[in-house]
Amino acid sequence: MTPLDNALRSKNAFLGFAALVTAASAYVIWGSDVFPAEADPKGNPEDWTREELRRWLANRDLHPQSGDTREQLLARVKANMRHMP
Repeated sequence: MTPLDNALRSKNAFLGFAALVTAASAYVIWGSDVFPAEADPKGNPEDWTREELRRWLANRDLHPQSGDTREQLLARVKANMRHMP
């Protein structure tokens, strides 16, 4: 038998594959409940960091670009922010 045959017959390879399938299934089924995303930043967007602005946009599928300046990100956040009554 070749080393490849031995690897394919190995119980460790099977268990590793089973663990990978189980982890992928758990992520698909429970998604963000198992792997929570970072919470939205709070307060005035003027005081947020560039990364907080990017996270806020990304959480809403507004696709921030890596080359956007802080001012561009802030303008996009303000344009897309819903005003609470």
